[in-house]
Amino acid sequence: MKPEEPKLKKIVDAADGLSLGISMVVAVLIGVAIGLGLQKLTGATWTIFIGVFIGIGAAVLNVYKAYAKQKKSLDELAKDPRYTYKENQELQKKYDKEDDE
Repeated sequence: MKPEEPKLKKIVDAADGLSLGISMVVAVLIGVAIGLGLQKLTGATWTIFIGVFIGIGAAVLNVYKAYAKQKKSLDELAKDPRYTYKENQELQKKYDKEDDE
């Protein structure tokens, strides 16, 4: 028997999904701040672009992490026998054997 999920789990998951856009903006802004800090330290104006690239890289990494989390969740859902057709029952058994190994 599965343990019950907390009542606020759906709200937390929804907030996690909404936070992706916010985290992208924050990552780029932090990268720009790093670039401005480098510019003040070195005096070279081109160092701001290093910070921008760091921020964009962090934003892309956030998107990838969210994608991987959603893909894992959907893969688990696809293996659930409640959502498979009767024709796919053999395929479901194959997935179950792979999980056991």
